This record gives sequence, C-alpha cells and structure tokens, in this order.
Amino acid sequence: MKVLVINAGSSSLKFTLYSMENETMLAKGQVERLGLKDPRLTYKRNDGKVSEENNLPISNYGDALKFICEKLTDPEIGVIKRLDDVQAIGHRVVHGGERATRPAVVDEHVKNIIMDCIPLAPLHNPPNMAGIEACEKIFPEIPNIAVFDTAFHQTMAPEAYLYAVPYELYTKYGIRRYGFHGTSHNFVARATAKFLNVPYNSINLITCHLGNGCSMAAIANGAVIDTTMGMTPLEGLVMGTRCGDIDPAVVIRLAELGQSPAEIDKLLNKKSGLLGVSGINSSDMRDIIAAVEKGDNQALRALRMFVRRIVKYIGAYYALLNGTHAVVFTGGIGEYSAYIREKVINKLAALNISLDRAKNESCIGSAGIISTGSSSWKAVVMPTNEELMIAREVVSTLKPEEDPLPTMSTRTSSMRPVGDLE
Repeated sequence: MKVLVINAGSSSLKFTLYSMENETMLAKGQVERLGLKDPRLTYKRNDGKVSEENNLPISNYGDALKFICEKLTDPEIGVIKRLDDVQAIGHRVVHGGERATRPAVVDEHVKNIIMDCIPLAPLHNPPNMAGIEACEKIFPEIPNIAVFDTAFHQTMAPEAYLYAVPYELYTKYGIRRYGFHGTSHNFVARATAKFLNVPYNSINLITCHLGNGCSMAAIANGAVIDTTMGMTPLEGLVMGTRCGDIDPAVVIRLAELGQSPAEIDKLLNKKSGLLGVSGINSSDMRDIIAAVEKGDNQALRALRMFVRRIVKYIGAYYALLNGTHAVVFTGGIGEYSAYIREKVINKLAALNISLDRAKNESCIGSAGIISTGSSSWKAVVMPTNEELMIAREVVSTLKPEEDPLPTMSTRTSSMRPVGDLE
C-alpha cells in the first residue's frame, strides 16, 4: 500500500509518500510561503535527488497539491506513474477533542468534529481541514484518514484531564486538558518498547518530546495517564517561545495593565519561553547553550528554568507510574542535545539513575541507551517519526485485522467518540 501523508499548516503544505509493504519513504517535501509572496516547492526522493522551484503560481492548498502531484508523477523525478497509485491519504489534524479517540476515515461526521474543535485550535484545524478538502478534489476516490494529535492522550482519567474549575465549564465548553504531540509520543513509546524488548501493553515510560514546542507524557501499560500540555499547547514545559506553566492570575494582571486578549496570547505563545527569558533574541537551544558557554548569565537562567521544569515533571510522573522502565528523549533537542540530556539526568540521582557520559555524547540523532548499567531504570534516546506513525495509523485504520488499535479507556463524557462510529 502506498500512503501519502499530508501536514497542512497555516502557510505550508508538507508531504511524505510511503510504500508501506516495507515502510520505505519514496519522496517528501513541502510547499512553503503558501498564500504569500514567492511560494517555494521542495521535493526530495529517497535516493537523495532534490528538486526546488520558486515563485510558483500558488495561492491555496489545492494549487500546492497539484504541483506536488506533478512532481510525484514526473517521468524523470517522480516515484509513481499515476495518481491512483496512491491508495490512501493520512492527514495530521491537531485537535479532535474528546470525540476523536483514534484515527478515522474522513466523512461528514469527522469533518464536523474537526470544525467543532476550531475554537480549541484556531491556527491549526482550519488549514488541516483545507488540506483534506484539497485531497478530496484531486484524489476523489481515495480514502482520507484523519490522525489526531490529541487522540493518543484520550486514555487519561478524569482526575488527570479535568481542571479544578466549575465543572460546567467542562460540560458546556470542553475546558479540560487534551494534550498534544500525541503522534510523536505514540511513535517513540512503541519504538522504545520494541527497542527494550518489552511488550507494549506492559511498558511504563516517561516520554519527553523536546523541540521548539515541548511536552511530556506518562505512559502506563502502553496508555497515557498524564501529559504536560493542556487545553492548548501553551501549558507545561518551558518551550522556545511559549511560557508553559504560569499562575493564571498573570493573565488577569496583564489585562489590568491594558493588554488585549490578542496581545496576551501573542506574548505568552510567541514572546515567552527561552526567547523571553534568555535576552539573546533567539529561541533556539543551540544559541542558548552557546551564550551560556560565553558566560551569559541571563541565558544560563533560561537554560536552568528549562531543565528544572523537565526534571520536576519526570519526578512527578515517576511517582504516578510507581516506577518506570525508561525516560525517553525525542524531538530536535531530545535527540541531538547531549548537553541538555546530561543536565536533566544528572538531577535525577535520587531516583537511582545516572548518565553514561560516553554513550550520551555518541548518541546523536540515533536510538540508544545513555544511562549506566547500574541504574535502576533507563534513559533512552529515540528519534521520532510522526509521518511514519501517521502512515501506520492509516494502514491500521483501513486494515484493522492486521494491526489492532489499542483499547481506549471508558470516559464519562456523553460525547460519542470517533472510535465508536456506527
């Protein structure tokens, strides 16, 4: 089966084409500056051949997809002969709320769920829907499968996902913790279980997705019991430009000082985190570390805040799980920054885990155990692959007998989940 994976953002359309018989990436790329001046298409085959085009007449997702399809079927650089060689399309959809507990074939009901969740993800769900609609026009007979970032976290119990606010805010408006980066947490949890030779439904993990956006999940017997991001991706860890956990009264105070909701939203999402604290006009961890090594105390303060928040959640999740097989590092920082991993693990000595510094230094962008053999649990680096996870979810949705989906926990909500569609 050939599966096309689509990730439609506010100004980009990313794609990856897989042959799922052996999970081979055939081609990938993206259209950037979608709807802006000078759109750009980048196309790369699995043999490394690259094609780039600028100033294309692209104004919408349909235009972008047409150019992508031309590349995929091009006699010289294409990887398929015709469009109907694609047998299914998987779409990243950021928010599915409570009603989307697993991937689903897109129909009107699923579209309504995506649209209903726009207030919870106003920057993401509209372009996600636009990508689906573009594919429906160009691939009219091909099934589209929505894979929700929030779905993997829907095994949390009410005491984990509810906020301590009046209960009617949850029942009327859906105000609760949803969690994000679910596709990444799902991939690395399964990959780590295989790597450690532990049955997936028996493994306990603390997964750390650390990039410009950061989140963690506590996974018990293969199911999420807690996660750091909340109703939106703003809660939890210190991130590149997002503040993470703060006193809600900070928002009230900012409003009292005359800031509008839009200004507060921009400040907390775009001007905070490492960027806001470090004082170096960068949210890139590599720049933060470089500044620290030059003696910049403000950058050091930002780095310490970043590490401290991760350690704090690892400790909490270790207790919730009553012990764990491993803490797993993934994402751009998690996979490539031995420096940050060392800072984190060195603060976990009370939990009887220690770093093998040589293994940590050599494990850059590849899977490996970086804790010492004498540790009572493991520290693991596991590269993520969200696109491949989406493609796998597509296959398991269309052929459930080949790869059964995990059973989801029963929830008290009266909303009907996608997984229970009649």
